[in-house]
Amino acid sequence: MNQAKCTEHDYINFLIAAQKAYSASEAARTHPQADDAPAHDAYTRLLQRLPPDSQALWHEVEPCIDKAFGLLVIDDSTLDKPYAKHIELVTRHWSGKHHDVVQGINLITLVWTDGQSAFPCDYRIYNKEDGLTKNDHFRVMLEEAKARDFAPVVVAFDSWYSSLENLKQVRDM
Repeated sequence: MNQAKCTEHDYINFLIAAQKAYSASEAARTHPQADDAPAHDAYTRLLQRLPPDSQALWHEVEPCIDKAFGLLVIDDSTLDKPYAKHIELVTRHWSGKHHDVVQGINLITLVWTDGQSAFPCDYRIYNKEDGLTKNDHFRVMLEEAKARDFAPVVVAFDSWYSSLENLKQVRDM
């Protein structure tokens, strides 16, 4: 097997530095230029190899965050995969970008911001087959944030997440 051209730290550094676009293509485009610089497929292969665990991301961003201040934002986005026929986790999801249901991967993220900077702290990939709803992921990420000693001024989220159970959990935390 060939040696990987990018590591999880390359991708994490990209996520920390990027403030708007978080695609594998953007990661490859912004990677330092070299003769053996990774293509976007190298980042895709990396993400497929890594276990779906946000712990490494948290260890990198924790020093940049004031847990007693700021705002936590929970949101989901659909990573478009219009030509994917047999890629795992690609199902039909609502896309705010397209204002329609599209083929893609649904990513739920927890982001901390102080109004100037934004850092992803946690994420979940929504998989209809694992039996967890987006609201279940919402509550798990909030529990994890509390375990990490977050005390934000506000927790913000779309009305999609405004179930009574979610609202009670935010209030109680």
